[in-house]
Amino acid sequence: MTKPKTDTETPTTGLLLLRVPFAPHQINQLPKGGVMLDFVGHAALTDRLLDADPSWNWEPLAMSERGLPLRDDEGGMWIRLTVCGVTRLGYGHAGSKQGGDAVKELIGDALRNAAMRFGAALDLWHKGDLHLSETPEVISTPPPAPEGYEDWLLELTRAASSTASLEKHWKKSAVTLRKHLTATDAQFWSGLKAAAATSEASRS
Repeated sequence: MTKPKTDTETPTTGLLLLRVPFAPHQINQLPKGGVMLDFVGHAALTDRLLDADPSWNWEPLAMSERGLPLRDDEGGMWIRLTVCGVTRLGYGHAGSKQGGDAVKELIGDALRNAAMRFGAALDLWHKGDLHLSETPEVISTPPPAPEGYEDWLLELTRAASSTASLEKHWKKSAVTLRKHLTATDAQFWSGLKAAAATSEASRS
């Protein structure tokens, strides 16, 4: 797979380090649907996060009355991942796993999903060759998020208790926030709408 080339040295720490492709020995394979999918395991991702920011942290978006991470109606879990003072959301699901293995898979999947929003292993999430080009190219960075964007994402997530609530919050939000979300993370917005619909169905 062709990797992006830069005219600068590879960063050794900070958020830019998360955009650096993982080495082949750090990439595992998982059989799914008759094909082998590449993915980065929990240990390799944790190692990269520690190199980027030794004080990185994650926390569940919601807690149960027992003080444990709260799962949604589908058995998944939303988290906040904070690296170098920047917080982004992620979602994890354990699939068909049960017991303790399911908990570990849930956390690992949520971390991989949240780290992807920082650019970690982004080429593995893409179905094709993300940076295929006949000529060298410089890694392009996404447009900067509008002021208050991360706080708005959290508010939007809380509003996903129903489709009506989500749509109302969406319509009253600033156009700059909505445009940035649909341009840079349409999958997240689709997930919120699906979660709102599921929440409604479970109460009916």
